[in-house]
Amino acid sequence: QVQLVESGGGLVQAGGSLRLSCAVSGRTFSTYAMGWFRQAPGKEREFVAAISRLSVTRLADSVKGRFTNSRDNAKNTAYLQMNSLKLEDTAVYFCATPKSNSASLDTALAWYDYWGQGTQVTVSS
Repeated sequence: QVQLVESGGGLVQAGGSLRLSCAVSGRTFSTYAMGWFRQAPGKEREFVAAISRLSVTRLADSVKGRFTNSRDNAKNTAYLQMNSLKLEDTAVYFCATPKSNSASLDTALAWYDYWGQGTQVTVSS
C-alpha cells in the first residue's frame, strides 16, 4: 500500500521560508516521479512543482525563482523548499505520485494516482 505523508507546513510571515517534506512508503521511491500541488480556499487544486525519477524538475510559473523541489532517494522523501513566501501562497499543499514509473513528468492532476493528506501553509502579512 502506497502512503504519502506531508509535513513542514505552518504559519509564516510574508517573505519567510518553509520546507515541506513528503515521506513515501510502500514502493521503491526512486523509481517514480513526485509532484506537489496546492489548493487555496474556494479554488481548484493547482500544480506547483514536480521531479521525475531522473531528478528533472518542473515548476509552475507562479513559484519560479522562489520554490525549488528535490528528492532524497535514500530517505524516500521529496522536498519543496519555499522561499520569499507571499500571501497568495497560502493553501493546503499536497504531494502526489503516479502509478506509472515513466521517466517523464507531467503537471496534470490526473497523471498522479496516490496523494498525501495535505499540509497547511499560511502566509501572514
